[in-house]
Amino acid sequence: MTVVAVTLCTFRRPEVADTLRSLFAQQLPEGLHLKIIVADNDVAPSGRTAVEAAAAGAPWPVTHIHAPDRNISIARNAGLEAAGEADWIAFLDDDEVAEPDWIARLIGCASRTGADAVFGPAIAEYGPETPAWIRMRDYHSNHPATNAGAVITGHTCNALLRWRGTAWRGARFDPARGRSGGEDTAYFLEVHRHGARFAICQDAIVREAVPAQRLSFRWIARRKYRSGQSFAASAQGSPARLRLATTACGKATLCAAAAVVTVPSKEHRIYWVLRGILHVGVVAGCLNLRQTHVYGSSAP
Repeated sequence: MTVVAVTLCTFRRPEVADTLRSLFAQQLPEGLHLKIIVADNDVAPSGRTAVEAAAAGAPWPVTHIHAPDRNISIARNAGLEAAGEADWIAFLDDDEVAEPDWIARLIGCASRTGADAVFGPAIAEYGPETPAWIRMRDYHSNHPATNAGAVITGHTCNALLRWRGTAWRGARFDPARGRSGGEDTAYFLEVHRHGARFAICQDAIVREAVPAQRLSFRWIARRKYRSGQSFAASAQGSPARLRLATTACGKATLCAAAAVVTVPSKEHRIYWVLRGILHVGVVAGCLNLRQTHVYGSSAP
């Protein structure tokens, strides 16, 4: 029997019930079993009622953990501890719905490739109020990416990680990043340094409805900046950080020039500005500038 511990964090989101129902509907290969762990990051266990109601009659055991620090790294680490001796850990978010073959496709990809971690896409679902420039560039979907042709990190919105007996069992999410974001990027970078091999499975899909509050340039710009800060963790040591910062400065300058050239096109102008903000974030990360807090509030 192979056990996959599915871990997700929740903070004042009733949508977690839909996430759980999508997990209960998973079409699993023979011999594969799930255990589901929900880490509640609110001061009071506000998600307990929704989780327990959704879990009534569930085909797999569901555990609600109260990790009351308003720090998502604390909640993610509580999920790792609760995974115990599971063979694999799967990650997704509390506002996502997994396709019925999600787990099966992640496991299948790991089996075919020999990978220790597999990352899939989180596909954004937009409402009718979404601006055209957001739809055209699909800024809210999260697609796993390569770096110089290799996969060196990933995200917890859609991931599978080998767990039992691995060299990275002691790795944990950094609490210092638990309110600013980027804790998953840093975590998987550390796992990669422990020797884990990564792969991408574009067919292992989860979907996420985008709330109206996120349909703004300001929200996306903040996300790009934080992503750049998080990626800076890939550079180890002062020489590597200096090289990365220098490269990012050059790219930010090129993006600024491209934004000027494409001023007549709103879609292209915004694209280059956001790309430049990403690279500015990389520079800020290399300089260890303070990251703003985005977790621990009721804002989406």
